[in-house]
Amino acid sequence: MHMKTKYTLFRRGDVYYIQDTATGKQTSLRTKDEAEARSLLNAKNEAQRQPVLNLHLARAYLTASDPAYVERTWQVVMEQMQARGKDSSRERYASVFKSPSFDGLRHKRLMETTADDFLAVFKLGKVAINEFLKRLPNFALNLGWIAVPIVAPYLWPKYEPKDRRGITRDEHEAILAKEKQAEWKLFLELLWETGAAQSDAANFKAEDIDWPTRTISYFRQKTGSLAQFTVSTALERVLHQLPTCGVLFPHLSQFTANDRASRFRRRCHKAGVQGITLHCYRYAWAERAKMVGMPERFAQAALGHNSKAIHRAYAKKAVIIAPSLEDYEKNAVPLPLVVGA
Repeated sequence: MHMKTKYTLFRRGDVYYIQDTATGKQTSLRTKDEAEARSLLNAKNEAQRQPVLNLHLARAYLTASDPAYVERTWQVVMEQMQARGKDSSRERYASVFKSPSFDGLRHKRLMETTADDFLAVFKLGKVAINEFLKRLPNFALNLGWIAVPIVAPYLWPKYEPKDRRGITRDEHEAILAKEKQAEWKLFLELLWETGAAQSDAANFKAEDIDWPTRTISYFRQKTGSLAQFTVSTALERVLHQLPTCGVLFPHLSQFTANDRASRFRRRCHKAGVQGITLHCYRYAWAERAKMVGMPERFAQAALGHNSKAIHRAYAKKAVIIAPSLEDYEKNAVPLPLVVGA
């Protein structure tokens, strides 16, 4: 097995130097003694040769047991991730992995990847890109395609996600005023009243509504958790304008989540509303629930347990202000006297 020598030796004046055959970089050995210079040259080449030799040996052993092992690239890992989970998850993976941010990684072999390769992508990526980037090595590790984590969990750089906010009532009404299609207008009104995620709301069925108990129940597409809430008077007016059987939004439900998001952005632009997405209806509902004092467990039941919107709204600025002692004294029921207390 022939491997190209990494460094060569030459002399400039009385001093010996080495030159990197790959980059051309020259470095002084700080010696005039030829024997010492050759010893330093051999040591540097041997230090470089051993990791390369180990890699060749590993490749030879692994090829014998699994021919595909040494050829797998991160693109293969991405394709495997896209082939699993719910339809919404598959669409999300496919959309994210199309990003040019992954181009420097997708065709790199797994066994030749270093932490620096991942950290380089991390520095360039946005929050969503980096979240999916961190899942790639974990997925490959679970499949047994890599032997050890490429980046230890505690070594991933920290990033601060952007603060999310809910759409305001004024913004909601401004967008409604620009919306001409009845189905879309009812869809936005339903989002305002329910706080449902756009994909869940677009696929609501009339059968999800139990009119005798005035409740709506459905399983969230993203998490599979059950969401249940009471039909309000305002929501009832919206529902009575929608089909009484099957999908409530027959046309709109045929759109992909990305298509609905793009169309909503255009409507926001026309209405002069900025920094808002369809998911902001979910944050708005959670913020409104907290402001009126709805217990968190009820808000969780309405939006589905493990809802990030609820966690964020109820954790943000969660300051407890104690009432005055005078208020307690006026309304307190006298406690029995305890002798010796």
